[in-house]
Amino acid sequence: MRAFLSRLEALGNRLPDPLVLFAGMALLVVLGSALFAGHAVTHPGTGDPAVVQSLVTAPNVRRMFTDAVRNFSTFPPLGTVLVAVMGIGLAERTGLVAAALGGLVRSLPRRWLTAALVFAGVNSSIAADAGFVVLVPLGAALYAGAGRHPLAGLTVAYAAVSGGFGANVLVTALDPLLAGLTEAAARLVDPAAVVPATCNWWFNAVSVALLTMVGSAVAERFESGFGPWGGSVVVDEGPEASLWGAGAAAVAWIAVVAGLVSSGILRGEDGGYAPLYEAMVILVAIGAALPALAFGIGNGRIRSSTDLARLLAEACAGMGGYIVLAFAAAQFVSWFAWSNLGIVVAVNGADWVRPLGLGAEPLLLVMVIVSGVINLLIASASAKWAILAPVFVPMLMLLGVSPAQTQAAYRVGDAVTNVLTPLMPYVPIVLVTARRYVPGAGLGTVLAAQVPYAVAFGVTWTLLLLGWVSMGWSLGPGA
Repeated sequence: MRAFLSRLEALGNRLPDPLVLFAGMALLVVLGSALFAGHAVTHPGTGDPAVVQSLVTAPNVRRMFTDAVRNFSTFPPLGTVLVAVMGIGLAERTGLVAAALGGLVRSLPRRWLTAALVFAGVNSSIAADAGFVVLVPLGAALYAGAGRHPLAGLTVAYAAVSGGFGANVLVTALDPLLAGLTEAAARLVDPAAVVPATCNWWFNAVSVALLTMVGSAVAERFESGFGPWGGSVVVDEGPEASLWGAGAAAVAWIAVVAGLVSSGILRGEDGGYAPLYEAMVILVAIGAALPALAFGIGNGRIRSSTDLARLLAEACAGMGGYIVLAFAAAQFVSWFAWSNLGIVVAVNGADWVRPLGLGAEPLLLVMVIVSGVINLLIASASAKWAILAPVFVPMLMLLGVSPAQTQAAYRVGDAVTNVLTPLMPYVPIVLVTARRYVPGAGLGTVLAAQVPYAVAFGVTWTLLLLGWVSMGWSLGPGA
């Protein structure tokens, strides 16, 4: 295992930054459009011919320059992600997320310690940094304080935060990001396609319950493998920060939203809930910001409007890397659409797969495996999906698989192998924490302990998805 992980780490380290990957993919689109120019298929949505357009012609080269800013400003995930991050980032920077996660784990009886860690870890994707930075060290300390091996607590916390990434009882900032890319890809087949941020919500929420049970069972089964623990640690409970104000603000906002829905303001003329789904990103942002504001005022981190503005700016400043990446991704996605390579590849791929008679379930299984393997080398969820979505979403649409189902399969595969890749940017935090208790702990020690979680999460979560699809259930509102 150590040898395999070392080779995997060396291979992954040779890959360029996702920014360079997108630039390279954009150049490949230009080259591919020139090589296959004139190749045509029948567009399944309109019945008209879809012909590969060369991007090296004078009009298209000119368009690359004149439309570059427009490509970026209209990039589907950009605005929704930034809006969501303002609210969620405020909750993280006022300490609300850390206090809520820590309080949840500490408040439950000792016998529920493992389940509480898994549940909090899976849901920590509402603010991923808080999960890695708070829960992983906290899990080790809590286990040690209970007389259990701290590496067991570290392992279960890291498995939940990383391997359960994407499952959540709430809509997170990742949902509009992925849905925006999925919608852009789906419109290669259906120009009117709409993929709301809530399209996987119900499946994600049920996944939390599944992963909590499975993660707890795996943790209890393999904890003995860490051996006895002879040390002791006093867990610092930290200052008693009041969450009552934050809770009251959250309840008040839920009541406001319920009133807007019941009055018909957030419902369509036909009584449907489409406006509610479309407004979900701003509703979630406000729903995170109001409790964060109350909590920040209560703990003194927000004493004036200047403090509030500064924390909001810091939340957005942390997205600087994403904004730069989004510019490159926007050009790649736009050029891919202009060339018609996406729809041509999708139609040809569907024509090749259709005679095999595969149903939705085998196709989604392949999607889980593909995303899981690629995830070992490219850690960024958005970077991988921006590359995969323009091919797999339209191709599987032509085979009867909805965009929401393809996106859900991607999320499962993307999450379960997170715990195995040494390229996860938070691996150093895990290693440093492990060496506080076991000085000789190395990368192999940490990642090899995650194998049971990766296998258990991968098998059970995939079975849940395939069973869900086979029953014909919707994955979420608006799916």
